[in-house]
Order: sequence, then C-alpha cells, then structure tokens
Amino acid sequence: MVGAFSTLFLFSSVGLPFGVAVFLTLGLCGLFGMLIDRVAYRPLRQASKISMLITAIGVSFFLENLFNVLFGGSSRFFSAPDFFNQTRAFGSVIITNVAWIVPLITVLLLLAILWLLYRTRYGMAIRAVAFDVNTVRLMGIDANRIISLVFALGSSLAALGGVFYSISYPTIDPLMGVLIGLKAFAAAVLGGIGSVTGAVLGGFILGFTEVVAVAIFPELGGYKDAFAFLFLILVLLFRPVGIMGDERLERSRF
Repeated sequence: MVGAFSTLFLFSSVGLPFGVAVFLTLGLCGLFGMLIDRVAYRPLRQASKISMLITAIGVSFFLENLFNVLFGGSSRFFSAPDFFNQTRAFGSVIITNVAWIVPLITVLLLLAILWLLYRTRYGMAIRAVAFDVNTVRLMGIDANRIISLVFALGSSLAALGGVFYSISYPTIDPLMGVLIGLKAFAAAVLGGIGSVTGAVLGGFILGFTEVVAVAIFPELGGYKDAFAFLFLILVLLFRPVGIMGDERLERSRF
C-alpha cells in the first residue's frame, strides 16, 4: 500500500518518470522499514512473540490510518504508463505486457534473494540471526544491524509488490494491503516460516487452490479467499511447520 501510493504520488503529482518514481519509492520504503524496526521492533527484541505480533498489527493500523488521512479513504485509479497494458503475441497466445513482466521480474528477484542468502556473507549472517540471535551476538555480529537491513530489503520488496499489484489491478486505497498481507502471511506459513522457496511455493499453491475451487464451484466465487485459508488450515493440521519447514529449526526457537 505504501509503495503504491508513494509511486502514484511521485509519478502523477510530482511528475517524475515512472521508472524513477518506482526506484525512489523502493529506496524510501527501505529507509521507512528501517525506521519502523528501530522505533517499533528493536525495543521488543527480548519480548514474547505475541508482543511482536501485536506490534505488527499496530503498525499496520497506523499506516492504514495515516494514508487514510493523507490521501483520503476513497479508491484511486493507479495511472501506470500505457506500455503495461499493451499486448504482445507469443505464438497463438496474446497477453498484456504486465502479465509477463511481473512474473519475469519476480523470478529474477527470487534468484537474487537466494543468491544473497546462500552465496554471500550477509546472507550467512541473516540465516544465523534467524536461527539463534543470542549466539550470533556472542560471536560479535551486530544482530540489530542485520535485522535492520532485512527490514529495509523486505520493505522495498513489499513496495515493489504493491506497485506490481496496482499495475495489474489499477485501483488503490489505504486498505488494499489487508487481504494481500494476510495471504502473504498464509503463504509463508504454508510453505514454512524461514524458507524463501517455501513462501513462493505456498503462494503458488494458495493461488492455484483459489482458481481450482472457483472453477469447480463457480457459484461460490465470492468466497474464493475462504478456500485458500481453509486449505491452509488443513495442511497445518497435518504438518504444523509448513510444507518446507524444518521441525528442528522450529524446536530450536522455543
């Protein structure tokens, strides 16, 4: 939501080129994510997990109401360049540019994240902090700095996701991120918390479940979101750590 509104403001109101507006938004959202970590999460590092969850919900409500005050509660049209709605023919298949650009960039970003996590020192530090933050501190690694960088990266990627979503469905409002955020969390839980590939797989499975369920029961199309969460519940009943979650890692966190 923040990424969508920021890009729209920089592109439509300020008059920046769309690409410049997007890159500037990613940088600003990254800095904003670091600020949120410093103000809302760092003081609760040693608090219970439920405290962190309540804080996350509170930050979400704060952002929704802040943008409601700044931009109003009504829906706005996201005016992206016409290039994204132009069509291209791939053999006998005709699709819009946004229909292939978004998946392509998503795959490239996924590969970049996997490279960062498993081929760089920063990635090793990130995985170490996720596994046992107290031991990492004893080894002399600045855990707060690593966590802050992760917040920056995650906020930038979330902003880009908001831009992609707004290009595909060009209507935005301050509450647009509620259901998307719930589904993203559900995808991460379904795939296995801590697994990047698991989160991607979980998102694909949830989306596939919605499409298939609506195709089989078209009269229940208005409840397609419920099918996805019902499937999540069924999976977690038999595998609480998710599809690709590591039970040893989960036990080590408690």
